[in-house]
Amino acid sequence: MADDADLTPAAIMARAPEYFQADRSKGLAVVCQWELSGERGGQWHLDVADGTLQVIEGVAENPNVTLAMSDETFVKLLTGRMDGTAAFMTGRLKVRGDMGMALRLQSLFRSPGK
Repeated sequence: MADDADLTPAAIMARAPEYFQADRSKGLAVVCQWELSGERGGQWHLDVADGTLQVIEGVAENPNVTLAMSDETFVKLLTGRMDGTAAFMTGRLKVRGDMGMALRLQSLFRSPGK
């Protein structure tokens, strides 16, 4: 596994379909917007629809949930080096929209670090 210096948000997003667990998203329809600040940040959204996943660079029109954080926090969260609850409680992760869906999203993906 690459270290954090080599693992970028863009690389993680590009590989998100590899980590997507389609069987866990049957019957689910959600759009999740990611807003990442920092040098390697950017905006992406994930469109999950009944077992399928699309990763799209840019801003979604009407996301169900928006997750905002630094690029560094994103890499740590998605590789399992930081707990989502801890990131939220310390203000490193900001959630707008459906909080329940934000919590459910992590169960739809295996960690790139595993």
